[in-house]
Amino acid sequence: MIYIGYFVHATNQEKVDERDRRHGEFNMVIEAPDAATAVDMFKQRLVKYQTESDLFEGAASIYLVQLFEFDRFPDHEAMLLSYKSVAGDPAMPFIRCTVPGQEGDSCRIFDWTNNQPQVDGQGEKLFLSFNPS
Repeated sequence: MIYIGYFVHATNQEKVDERDRRHGEFNMVIEAPDAATAVDMFKQRLVKYQTESDLFEGAASIYLVQLFEFDRFPDHEAMLLSYKSVAGDPAMPFIRCTVPGQEGDSCRIFDWTNNQPQVDGQGEKLFLSFNPS
C-alpha cells in the first residue's frame, strides 16, 4: 500500500520572540505493508531530519493530521488530495479539503490555539516532539 501522511508542525517554540518561532505543514509518502509500519517509518525519517538537518529545530511538535492509504494511484483522472483556502493574514484559520469530489468535499477548519493545532475545534494529538539539548 502507498501511504501519504499530512502533518503540521511548530518549531523553535522555546524562542521568546514570536518572529523566531515557526509553524507549517508538510506531507510524507511511503510504500509499506500496513499503516502501522508506515507511521513508524514516518517517525524514523522525521528523527533523521531533525538530527541531520535544520528542519524541526529547537522545541518542536509534529502532528499527524491525516493518513491516506492507496493501493494504487488513479490512472484515468487526476485526484485532488489537498486544497487549502486561507482568509486574510496568515495568522487566520484556514480551510483544507481532502480528496474533494462528487461524494463530498471533506473540508475541515484548521486553526492554532496556544501554538497547538486544532481541526474543527478539536485539538490534535501530538505525534512526535523534540526538545533542545
